[in-house]
Amino acid sequence: MSDRQHSDKMMIITIDIGNTNTKIGLFDNSGKLCNSFKMSTDVKRTSDEYVALLLQLLTYNSIDVHSVNGAILSSVIPQLDYTFTNVIQYVFGVKPLVVGVGVKTGLAIRYEFPRELGSDRIITCVAAAKQYGTPFILVDFGTATTFNVVNDKREFLGGAITLGLKATIDSLSHCTARLPSVELETPSKVTAQSTRKAIQSGVIYGAVGQVKYIIERIKTETGLNKAQIIATGGMANLIADVEPLFDHIDRELSLKGLYEIYRINVVDKIA
Repeated sequence: MSDRQHSDKMMIITIDIGNTNTKIGLFDNSGKLCNSFKMSTDVKRTSDEYVALLLQLLTYNSIDVHSVNGAILSSVIPQLDYTFTNVIQYVFGVKPLVVGVGVKTGLAIRYEFPRELGSDRIITCVAAAKQYGTPFILVDFGTATTFNVVNDKREFLGGAITLGLKATIDSLSHCTARLPSVELETPSKVTAQSTRKAIQSGVIYGAVGQVKYIIERIKTETGLNKAQIIATGGMANLIADVEPLFDHIDRELSLKGLYEIYRINVVDKIA
């Protein structure tokens, strides 16, 4: 870590690289999320292209690069780890903490092969534990929909992974000859009178049933019958609008989790 990270007036940049989008957040030294924005994730972009795009976003949001003196990075695309590490070092002059095996999270990972576990699943659970307490079942509606379970001992117990809503729509279009690609809108009833609405009905109402069933199975298997049900990700509200399955919806959990992990590994050590 560079000397800039020892300033009392810290601005930490958190970067969550997902399969579809890369989310970026900036936190002040009190842990408040001051700014957040996102860019599309593209493995074909060069470091120079990412530098230019990041600088453009920072300028648009009136953020001085010199105010950033700490960085943390989570990625589900390994080939972008090196790219973004270089981008962060070039733009801000700091070396990012990269979430992975060996980084403290405050959770005990009970997973058969920990190296297979996506850091995106852990960072959201870290934030949920900090903000809402344990135990909980966290459903993350991203490119994939993931179910993540943390018990009252702050142990990550695993979960389930299935295709995300947008990916399901795209798969129907790509894998069939006549089904169109449609927008994600909830029809007023399940029984649809058009192909477009039939696809929307099947995908959205089907996802609601799937989420409800998996949550109940998790409760039965783990005995966590009083666990909070937390949702994050861009599609969470689509499900909640059909049926109120969630105690909390928080779309910024990944960024908040990254800040908390940075605090545990860097800020607390400095203090």
